[in-house]
Amino acid sequence: MDSYQQHTLKGASAVELVVALYDGIMRFLYAACDAVDRGDEGARRAAVKRALDIILHLQARLRMDIGGSPARALSDFYTAIFAQILQASQRASKPRFLHTIDCVRNMRDAWRQVAQETAAIFPASMQPTPAFDSFGDADAAGRHRWNA
Repeated sequence: MDSYQQHTLKGASAVELVVALYDGIMRFLYAACDAVDRGDEGARRAAVKRALDIILHLQARLRMDIGGSPARALSDFYTAIFAQILQASQRASKPRFLHTIDCVRNMRDAWRQVAQETAAIFPASMQPTPAFDSFGDADAAGRHRWNA
């Protein structure tokens, strides 16, 4: 990751980090589409692995004890997206990858809306965190750094 991206994510809220992770999923799925077009099985598998790693990361950070039904719904979403990506990869199906990208984009847009509304309501020092564990390592002030 270049220094601009690192700097941008360093000051991001937890919700903004989730949006960035969804962006990453979509970026890797587009890379898988490109690999399908080129007939490059290795590149397709590598891109799929990266997308699946992000999904596993997001799902592992869900806090069912405090997230309740929204956390369960997100878990179900991640499970479904994981399965869709595996099916798309097994069939080397660009249309299936594109459908999955649309699904991820819809969820990303919802998180983006939450980020915008939260930023408008709360000052940066009072940003609430979503119902999942933090990302990256916490520094002395309790802020979190993403270490992608």
